[in-house]
Amino acid sequence: MVSRNLMIFWGVADFLLLAAGAVALALSIVWRSPNILMNMVLSNADLTAGTVLGIALLVTFVISIIAVVQRNHVTLGFVILNYALLLDAGAIVVIGTFVWFFTLRMRDNFRVLWEAATPETRIFLQDQLQCCGYFNGTDLPEIGGTFCTSQQVIDALPVDKETMTNFCVTPITKFADSTLNNIFTCVYGFMGIVLCLLLATLCVIKKRQEDERFKRIDSKRGGRGFV
Repeated sequence: MVSRNLMIFWGVADFLLLAAGAVALALSIVWRSPNILMNMVLSNADLTAGTVLGIALLVTFVISIIAVVQRNHVTLGFVILNYALLLDAGAIVVIGTFVWFFTLRMRDNFRVLWEAATPETRIFLQDQLQCCGYFNGTDLPEIGGTFCTSQQVIDALPVDKETMTNFCVTPITKFADSTLNNIFTCVYGFMGIVLCLLLATLCVIKKRQEDERFKRIDSKRGGRGFV
């Protein structure tokens, strides 16, 4: 019989898988709400990937429930569960690595997004972040709004080469760095849950197979157990 401690560990890992799927799906939905700065940091493709990952983890949880309620000699459900967990692990590696890779050249990557943004978006961000232009006051500044009201105001901004807080590169990348680092750390954390459940499932399969083998041996001996 599968030990109680093993099934408790399996159950905890399975519950954490459910929580991971719910978190990934919920955040992917919440972060789709209109927020210009967040929408610049996380594209629709990023949020779609998060939604797909969340759904995949929840589907895997459903498979795990179907597997665990099967009769003791039936292990096919657990085998399917392990294949699903391997697919989840692959998706986690791809998504987490993509987010991490984007952070390696964050300043240049957001320069491209700043250039592609509409003038209205740049004005909104300049007002929100209290900055003018991207790398400096001549790098695609937008005159308008309540902060960068004229070219004279932009030219008068003090230049601190260390912080560059008067230009939008610093506040944008600071927010993005915090957000993206938390995201790929959380996504890689999902990998620990998936691997723990995978190993626990392998142990459950092995124990169920052993139990079934001993039952067959016992049946051949006329129902008498080993001395």
